[in-house]
Amino acid sequence: MDPPGGGFIRPGTQSGSAFGLKFDRPPPQQPSWRDSRGGRSGGGGPASTSGRRSAADVFGAGGRGRGRGRGQDRGSQGQDRGTASAPASDEDDDAEWGPGQGPRGPDLPPMNPTYRYGDPSLPVSKYRRQILWLVENHAVTIIVGETGSGKTTQVPQFLLEAGWAESGYAIACTQPRRVAASTVAARVAEEMGVELGTAVGYAVRFDNAISERTRIKYLTDGVLLREMMDDPLLTQYSVIMVDEAHERSLATDMLLGLLKKVLKRRPDLRLIISSATLEAGKLRDFFDTSTSASTARRRAALAAAAAAAGAGVGGVGCSEPDRTPAVVTVEGRTHPVQVHYLQQPAADYVAAAVSAAVDIHCEDLPGDILIFLTGQEEVQAAVAQLEEQSRRLAGGRVSYSLRMMPLPLYAGLPGAAQSAVFRPAPRGVRKVVAATNIAETSLTLEGVVYVVDCCFVKQRAYNPLTGLESLLVAPLSQASAAQRAGRAGRVRAGHCFRLCREEDFAQLPKVTVPEMQRSNLVSMVLQLKSLGIDNVMRFEWLAPPPAEAMVRALEELHALRVLDDDVRALEELHALRVLDDDARLTKDVGLALAALPLEPSLGAALLAARRLGCVEELLTVAALMSVPHVWAPAAGALRAADEAKAKFAAAEGDGVTMLNVHRAWRSSGRSSAWAGRHFLNASSLYRADEARDQLLGLLRRHGLLDANTPPPSCGADMEPVCRALAAGQFMCAAVYEGTQYNPLAAESDPGVHVYRLVRYTAHKTAPLKLRIHNSSVLWRSAPPCVVYRSVQQADSGWYEMQGLTAVQPDWLVELAPHMFHRPK
Repeated sequence: MDPPGGGFIRPGTQSGSAFGLKFDRPPPQQPSWRDSRGGRSGGGGPASTSGRRSAADVFGAGGRGRGRGRGQDRGSQGQDRGTASAPASDEDDDAEWGPGQGPRGPDLPPMNPTYRYGDPSLPVSKYRRQILWLVENHAVTIIVGETGSGKTTQVPQFLLEAGWAESGYAIACTQPRRVAASTVAARVAEEMGVELGTAVGYAVRFDNAISERTRIKYLTDGVLLREMMDDPLLTQYSVIMVDEAHERSLATDMLLGLLKKVLKRRPDLRLIISSATLEAGKLRDFFDTSTSASTARRRAALAAAAAAAGAGVGGVGCSEPDRTPAVVTVEGRTHPVQVHYLQQPAADYVAAAVSAAVDIHCEDLPGDILIFLTGQEEVQAAVAQLEEQSRRLAGGRVSYSLRMMPLPLYAGLPGAAQSAVFRPAPRGVRKVVAATNIAETSLTLEGVVYVVDCCFVKQRAYNPLTGLESLLVAPLSQASAAQRAGRAGRVRAGHCFRLCREEDFAQLPKVTVPEMQRSNLVSMVLQLKSLGIDNVMRFEWLAPPPAEAMVRALEELHALRVLDDDVRALEELHALRVLDDDARLTKDVGLALAALPLEPSLGAALLAARRLGCVEELLTVAALMSVPHVWAPAAGALRAADEAKAKFAAAEGDGVTMLNVHRAWRSSGRSSAWAGRHFLNASSLYRADEARDQLLGLLRRHGLLDANTPPPSCGADMEPVCRALAAGQFMCAAVYEGTQYNPLAAESDPGVHVYRLVRYTAHKTAPLKLRIHNSSVLWRSAPPCVVYRSVQQADSGWYEMQGLTAVQPDWLVELAPHMFHRPK
């Protein structure tokens, strides 16, 4: 933290802010100066690799190792890298030096490289040749680049021009979120001057824009894992870049473990791991597969080849890359960000964030404001308060040169509303964006100068003893807070306001707990087994998951008949005998279930629909349950939204209700206007239609449906649909226990309908109680037995069920006799 009173904000009492601060006009920025030796004073550069020569010596000799070209056609689009205003590193400098005037000496010709692709103004461009050298000579390269360095957009372009996408190969760059993959791909395509889906494309779940000509592919971690099922060695890629690895999502950790295995079989594959806040030492140790003997042999081979060729080390290549991961550090933003803390704790961080944003706006200095909150409800509440404050300021006596334009940003926001966030603000308007942590990484909001951080995040936590999940607001980690602060300072010197005291911030955890250690692992274990990794307990993890979570996942797969019944009994799973024997996938259910990009329970319901004669309906239900946010947000029109939902409500539950929605939307000609009038998200409905077609194609491709006949349908009879959902989700069954009333509530209070789990849990206290979430059409009713798609513990302490289907208790015994029996 900068000292109090320094920089652009000084202590004062006139602002009335909870921070006790007032703004001052920014002083002129200090330029970066180069010392007389050509080095940059006070900057960071790539970490040196022991025993290697500088990148300037390597590329000065003109060699490329294994013969990959640097890209022949520079054309008129090339830019002189020597004209970049940012300083270069000590090891490599693309500036124009005369003979005897630079670090290269009089014996080397001046270097004036021009590049066809890339933005020379971004900090990562100064390390283009260092990165290419490390990728050429090391199997794994770790790039630690701060926010705004350009690593996500520029590094794939460097690799493309260096020839890594020749001979039919492609370059993959993974993202943890689908929104990031699509938006970054569009930005890179615009920079390269190509149409999205040609040379640059993206692939996310149930949506893609790629072709045979695609050479740079942005995709989510989960999509790359699905591709490994068809191509385990990923032979179509020459370089795989795992971006934003610091988020440590479940798919990212699983992907890193699998890529470690792939690298052992493919010496020609290169792996790049990049992030803004990354534990580089831990990753380096995880991927370091070199031994002292192999390293000595490699160095001897390189020395002998260099002596024979009479050139530098970079002039020749070795067939086997260095197995020691290389680490390169790239500085990020070129403008400083000053961090401020509250003097006293805030009772309501949403109100405090709105107040801080209004105080910033009243200083009447240019720059957009970004507010980080935890969830959609808080974002909508903050936007409503900001709009009210904007109207109040517009009608006040004091006139401001800028007008506030509050905008929300969260995952369920329709596409049109999301695009408004990324568009530049009109003249005389200041954008105030209230966002969830979706804006923390990858997504760049140009023009943001001020960040207000609530220092909280909504996290999922899975309890393997109960098999239930919690979605609670938890304190932010310091690494994520640094990432949020980095959103400021992209345009000019920025400010980050953290809604906590400095001493409280020091008590926050350093890094976020990996999702691997707090998630349900059923889908992950199914994917690992489909890839041939039978003994999942011995798989190498960057952060090993809890043993109880692995056992719970194997139990659920065993209950779905995904694993061979003759391998072991459930009591052996409890004894962790999975280390001795391998539970392989069954051919009829396991392999078919692994081929579907669905949750195992939803995929099992789709497979059960084949014998129940309702595949047509289950395809639609599964597709609609796989896309998020079918119902559009209805801020200020909740009553009208409830009335619209009631038109499609079915007593059978949410699955049949969504089926009614889809049929009505199809009858309207797939009209977006019709969807808007009924508070439906048209983009989600279109995506569900595409997902449905893809699921149908997968069933026919794997021989699960006849390719020449339409899928069987049950017509207007919805009982087979409910039976199919019960066949896949019987592990998520709950029975009605009674209604609980609050003695202090009014007599008209309907009370809370309490449900109890049917299956056994290892919870040693009172049985867990559940209730229906208010988003379900069954919220006000009390069916005797239900199966749910998901359950989450709310802030109130209740476990709330979502995606419900009303079923008969006898169906559970009939559909899953190996799990349930009738009481005697």
